[in-house]
Amino acid sequence: MLSTWGRLLVRFRWAAIAAGIAVVLVGGGWGGGVFNTLKSGGFDDPASESGRASARIAADLGARDVDVVVLYTSRTATVDDPAFADAVRSTVTGLRGRPEVANVTTYADSGLPSLRSRDGHSTGVLITLKSLDQDVKNKQYKAIRSELAAPGLTRQVGGVVPLAVVTDDMAKKDISKGEMIAFPALLVLLIIIFSGVVAAGMPLLVGVLAILGALTATRVIAEFTDVSTFAVNTITLLGLGLAIDYSLLIVSRYRKELLEHEPAEAIVRTMATAGRTVLVSGLTVVLALSSLLIFPLVFLRSIGFGGMSAVFVAMVSALTVLPALLAVLGRRINAWHVPLPGRRRREAAAGSGGGSWEKIAHTVMRRPVVYTVGVLVVLAVFAAPFMKVHFAGSDERVLPKSTEARVVSERLAADFPGGSEAPIEIYAGHVTDPQLTDLTARIGKVAGVTDAKVVARKGTSAMLSVGYRGARTGDTAYDAVRGIRALDEPAGVQVLVGGRPAMDVDRLATLGDGLPWMLGIMAAATFVLLFLSFGSIVLPLVAVVMNLVSIGASFGVIIWIFQQGHLSGLLHFTPTGFLEPTVPVLILATLYGLATDYELFLVSAVREAWPTGAEGKGGPGAQRAIAGGLQRTGRIITAAALLLGVVDAGFSTSGIVFTKMIGIGMVIALIVDATLVRVVLMPAVLRLLGHAAWWSPGPLAKLHGRVGVRETQEPEERVEEPDLV
Repeated sequence: MLSTWGRLLVRFRWAAIAAGIAVVLVGGGWGGGVFNTLKSGGFDDPASESGRASARIAADLGARDVDVVVLYTSRTATVDDPAFADAVRSTVTGLRGRPEVANVTTYADSGLPSLRSRDGHSTGVLITLKSLDQDVKNKQYKAIRSELAAPGLTRQVGGVVPLAVVTDDMAKKDISKGEMIAFPALLVLLIIIFSGVVAAGMPLLVGVLAILGALTATRVIAEFTDVSTFAVNTITLLGLGLAIDYSLLIVSRYRKELLEHEPAEAIVRTMATAGRTVLVSGLTVVLALSSLLIFPLVFLRSIGFGGMSAVFVAMVSALTVLPALLAVLGRRINAWHVPLPGRRRREAAAGSGGGSWEKIAHTVMRRPVVYTVGVLVVLAVFAAPFMKVHFAGSDERVLPKSTEARVVSERLAADFPGGSEAPIEIYAGHVTDPQLTDLTARIGKVAGVTDAKVVARKGTSAMLSVGYRGARTGDTAYDAVRGIRALDEPAGVQVLVGGRPAMDVDRLATLGDGLPWMLGIMAAATFVLLFLSFGSIVLPLVAVVMNLVSIGASFGVIIWIFQQGHLSGLLHFTPTGFLEPTVPVLILATLYGLATDYELFLVSAVREAWPTGAEGKGGPGAQRAIAGGLQRTGRIITAAALLLGVVDAGFSTSGIVFTKMIGIGMVIALIVDATLVRVVLMPAVLRLLGHAAWWSPGPLAKLHGRVGVRETQEPEERVEEPDLV
């Protein structure tokens, strides 16, 4: 199948290149406009109880959320001084006349103690915007931002909407910063890996194509459904990273085939081997990321859409445009050679069967049980912190300490009485006065609740505000939400519990309900695709277990760093004692796909060299196949992990904690998977399994014979691959 595809690409190489140029032009033009169509937020399920509560409150009682909080401060004057009060009043009068503003609450008008600082030198102004749509609110806030200054007073702006705006702005800057860090570093590393400038440029060209193609695909998707701004971060992360991984595999194999074949035949043989691996790997990662689509949260679905687009375009580009470019270049792929010290010595060692990766494999296979147990113990130690994981909703601490929106939130908590509250909000529909009084009294008796009061009433609809002990992200607040929901509703009354604590509770429940399905989709995708590739039911099971072991170890390190706060000073973030739950779900889907990716690289090479007959039952020939497979792919796996790690490292510099967590978490996972798991654990397990690794029951073996993904090309004599890294 792919051999035929390779011949077609050689014949129609200029058409394939023209198609790639068209994608670049469309992506750079129309596709780049995706930034104007992306949405903010998306971390909550609109169909959840808290989502329905917010919708009913807005529909029946009008906009009630405090969208913007402005703090006005004077070092000398107090809130009660006429000059201070007049300055605030003048600004507020102008704001109330703005079409974007629904309501403005001040200390002077309301007398609320929470709007006057304890020292009397600051006051808070609460602004409710007219729109109920988050993106429209962002635009409305930007429209009034310049009108918030008060003469003679220091102004600080915070609240939910400014937090969302600054987070989106930082996310966009992170993309540019990540690319500025990644591209130069990648070029240098690729030149070292390939020892040539022309070969080094191929993965970067495919990476650019993957990013622009994925932006175009994402814009098309955004025409039909909401897509979060964070989808673009994923496109850069996975599009660039996997485009480089796949290009590295294709170009390395092509250069190897050129040693014995003409360019056209080298491309055909490359597509039949490395191309097959790229196809199966790309489909596996796409299906792993598709598991994010089962969640109703726009954030996770957007990451799924963006990631799937990026990986699919990277795969297609590596299987079309890249071979076409190689067909045009021919042997000039080795042009602009860069000599590196020690290269000839490593090539000579590899050519005599003494490559470093092969030596590692033979060392491991001499004591497979010892190495298997040893690696599992190390991974268990890494994973141990995961036993103490604690999930909760994010707050302003995801931003740098100096961010104005975060400063306002922390000042409200520290300097204003009751200013840190994010109350539980309860909607009561079709409620009578006696029923409302009874409901309020019963809510006030729920464990953890400090007060409950009616704050809005219109007809038979009412809204209650409920205070609670402790932080908004604490167990007390979450238990209070659950306790209120456990109360019996008054007859004929609709009671919906909302507010930020309830949103956190619902998000945790939504993710918990979807996680088993997500794992099932990923495991099924792995099983089906690996079975189609190798005709084995053992290897897919091994892959699933190894992937989960590798990811578990990575998660343990992530928790040790971000939940427990180790290295927080070095990495410049504020530990919270918990993890925002959507981020680990995202990392799980991404890492599962990548781990399977590297397993395919190794197992494909081992299978290609696996002997037939008696030697394939686990004798010396089988061990040589395992060692040779690691020799041929060890450098590719470690180089791919290194290059993808460079891309991820660019995101680890982000000021947003969950973006930093994704970047650092990916780097940790790549190190663990590309070293301990693929280089040590996998050869040991293959040695222990022997021929059983390729086993399937009779009916499934026959099924694979009919529908399996394989090539009819005759097995080739094994050629040693020199170390490049």
